[in-house]
Amino acid sequence: MAQAALSVPVFKLYGETAWPTPDLLHCESIPARSRLHDWQIKTHRHADLVQFLYVQAGRAQVSIEGQARQLGPGTLQVVPVMSIHGFRFSEDIQGCILSLAKPALDAMGAGVQGQPFDRPGAYAAGSDRAHLDDLFARLLDEYAVPRAERELMLHALLGALLVWVARRAGERPQQVASAQSRGQQHLAQFSRLIERHFRTHRPIDFYAQAIGVSTAHLNALCRQLAGRSALQLLNQRLTLEGKRNLVYTAMTVSEVADSLGFSEPAYFSRFFKRETGCTPKGFRLQRRGQR
Repeated sequence: MAQAALSVPVFKLYGETAWPTPDLLHCESIPARSRLHDWQIKTHRHADLVQFLYVQAGRAQVSIEGQARQLGPGTLQVVPVMSIHGFRFSEDIQGCILSLAKPALDAMGAGVQGQPFDRPGAYAAGSDRAHLDDLFARLLDEYAVPRAERELMLHALLGALLVWVARRAGERPQQVASAQSRGQQHLAQFSRLIERHFRTHRPIDFYAQAIGVSTAHLNALCRQLAGRSALQLLNQRLTLEGKRNLVYTAMTVSEVADSLGFSEPAYFSRFFKRETGCTPKGFRLQRRGQR
C-alpha cells in the first residue's frame, strides 16, 4: 500500500506542479477544470494544501483513500493534505473548488477544535444552503477581480467558511482521525517550521534537527511525499512570498528583498530569476499588466 502511494502524482492543483498564483489560495468553478479532463479528475494528492469541494448542482463521485461516496447538490467535501483522492463529475455539475495552502490554513484555523481539516468529511448544507451559495459566489468574485483590500476580504470569507465547517464537524460524534504515517507527520512539521522561519534562511540541517531526523532522511521524505527536495520546498515558499509582495504591495524590490531576509537586493533578484525565470521587476510589470 505504501509503495503504491508513492506512485500517485503530487500536484499543486491538478496537472500543475507549480503553484499558479501569488495568493495562498486558489478558487475556481468545478466545470472550469473538470471539463478539460472529460469530467474526471484522476487519482492524485497534494503535499501542502487542503481542498473544499462544494457541489451546487449535478453529481460528484468522490474517492478519498479508497473510500467512495456520491455528493449531491448542497454538499461540501473536505479533502485533507496528502490524502489520495479523485473525482468524477456529471456533465451538468455546478459548484466551486477552493484550494488553500496548508500554512494559511494552519494560521487561520489555529483555534479550531477537533482538527476537522485533517480528515475527510462531507457536510450537507441543509438550512445553510443560501449562506454557502452566497459565500462561495463572493469568494469566486473576490478572487477573480482585484480590488482594494482584496486579501483582507478573502481572509474574512475564508474565516466564515472555516467556522462553518468546524461547527458542522463539532455536531458529529467524535471520530478517531485516520493516523498519518510518521513520514506525513514529519512533512507536516517541516511545513509548519518553514512558515515560521523561511525569512531567516536557515539551512536544511536546522529543520532536520528540529524535527528529529537526519538531513538525508528529511530530503528523502520530501521527495517521496511532495515530489521536491527539502530545499526546493523552502525556496518555493520564499518565492511565493516574494511574488505576493511584488503584486500586492507598493514595496520596492529592495524593500521586498530586505523583508525576505536577503542581505542585498541583487541576491534576491538572482534567486527570484533562478526560481521563476523572470526578474522581480519583470514579474511585477507582467502581473500588473494582467490586472
